[in-house]
Amino acid sequence: MTPPADAESDADTGLLSPGWAGSPAAFATSDTAYLRALLDAEAALTRAQAGLGLVPEEAATAVGSAAGDDSGFDVRSIALRARSGGNPVIPLVADLTTAVGARYGPYVHRGATSQDILDTATMLVASRTLDLIRTDLDRTARALSRAAAVHRDTPMPGRTLTQHAVPTTFGLKVAGWRSLVLDARDRVTAVRHSLPAQLGGAAGTLAAFTVFGAGDAPVDTRALVAAYSRELGLAEPLLPWHTLRTPVADLAGALAFTAGALGKLAADVLTLARTEIAEVSEGSGGGSSAMPHKANPVRSTLIAAAARRAPQLAATLYGALVAEDERPAGAWHAEWETLRELLRIAGGAARDAVELAEGLRVHPDVMRQHLGITHGLIVSERLAAELSPVLGRARAKELLTQVAARTHAEGRTLAELLAEEPELRDLPLNDLTEPARYTGSAGALTDRALERP
Repeated sequence: MTPPADAESDADTGLLSPGWAGSPAAFATSDTAYLRALLDAEAALTRAQAGLGLVPEEAATAVGSAAGDDSGFDVRSIALRARSGGNPVIPLVADLTTAVGARYGPYVHRGATSQDILDTATMLVASRTLDLIRTDLDRTARALSRAAAVHRDTPMPGRTLTQHAVPTTFGLKVAGWRSLVLDARDRVTAVRHSLPAQLGGAAGTLAAFTVFGAGDAPVDTRALVAAYSRELGLAEPLLPWHTLRTPVADLAGALAFTAGALGKLAADVLTLARTEIAEVSEGSGGGSSAMPHKANPVRSTLIAAAARRAPQLAATLYGALVAEDERPAGAWHAEWETLRELLRIAGGAARDAVELAEGLRVHPDVMRQHLGITHGLIVSERLAAELSPVLGRARAKELLTQVAARTHAEGRTLAELLAEEPELRDLPLNDLTEPARYTGSAGALTDRALERP
């Protein structure tokens, strides 16, 4: 198949990526967004140098003006020309230099190396995307907080290893989802504030910046790095981190955790929304191309897909920590697409989580019905504890084992069968076998969880 000639036809619009297509994160990580960040990094470098008297103020103005209009740069052309040098900064610098003009063009990219600009642009893209993700995580947490409060005492079956265990409350389950979302928010926030600018020159020594000084005065490279970081709103790095990839690894961890935390919410909704369970449903289910009756839990499905992909993407970024020498061949390059995709799928999952949490429908009556599926055996743990002082531990266990078998065989409730035992006639069996009265500290735990801001 011959590639089409027009520039827009090969754009990645997310045809096979409904999880992030159209999301704020998709726009924040687009080629155009990366181009904007690269230009911002170049302009900030010249401004920082001008502020220290290392280049004329007029040069900073000229570079800023040329870099401020990204419509004058052909992102597809830059991408294609990037093949010759292995990264997009080289053709971008050539185009920016031309746009600035002969007089001030020599001040473009002065002293920097391609990795300085691309790493800094990546941190800008990441910071802007993390701000969007943080906003969505906050919205999701607020929606879950409301649901947890409303359903603080809504009883439902607790399930362990796929089977009914003991009763719990839907409020406690939702409070747990919220706790994970807040954990993700806190990690995203911490990483966002730690993202550093990158400035090291060819091999991380800042040597070229000492050559391009102002007269005979020595260049304070530390002041330059600090000024550059301030211009960009990024953290000031202690050292150039060309092969010290902590910022990328931290991003990988925070984003993978975010996808996984939201994946827990999605996994529970997918289970509880099954036709034969139907304890919850998505507010606006998706349709089927073949089965008109279906309302698929699409938001949960897309989040679950993101959660399954994120760990492998993070693993690639962790693998890039093994970066040789002062500038690596391959390890750095392996990060670019991987990190962008991880930002996209985490951002898409955060977008979908908002829609899922705000639109979730809860069906307490169905939950209550399901508490009776085991004919009262869901409270056998409580009965074992309550009957042991009356019957003795061994006799209580023997009796409950026998009665459990009879509930299945005879289709009678646990309370009915226990009422036939002469030794238990004085006990309030209806209360002891009521699932809604055996939710332990679920309400108090929910309250405690909701105290977290």
